[in-house]
Amino acid sequence: MSRKDQFHEAVKHALEKDGWIITHDPFTIQISEAVKLKIDLGAESAIAAQRDQEKIAVEIKSFITDSDISEFHAALGQYLNYVQALEDKEPDRILYLAVPIETHRDFFQIPFIQKSLKRHAVNLVIYDPIKEEIKQWISFNNTDK
Repeated sequence: MSRKDQFHEAVKHALEKDGWIITHDPFTIQISEAVKLKIDLGAESAIAAQRDQEKIAVEIKSFITDSDISEFHAALGQYLNYVQALEDKEPDRILYLAVPIETHRDFFQIPFIQKSLKRHAVNLVIYDPIKEEIKQWISFNNTDK
């Protein structure tokens, strides 16, 4: 069984406060007969949500390890795999990477990180883990929420 990210429940509550209905927790994608992706791997997790006709999947990251760059590498790799799986299985669902507001303010403002996010069109949802609130949506797929 995968372990949920430390801020899983905070992000889930923040999404609900923002008007989303949680439809899957975790969200699983079958990519072959023998292989399925649980967008709920290791110390991260994903939530599927719906609001009106919009469908999203959210990969939650806490960025509380000693190495933000290592966590970013892992998050980006997972994000790219999940985007591909969603394109094949649920093309109407948009993936977001959820990051804490402090991480976004500091680490995610480094030019190298900004360039990687833009190059790979990483959609972000910025959350406050203490107040359990969504602070900002950054989307390359459509207008910000």
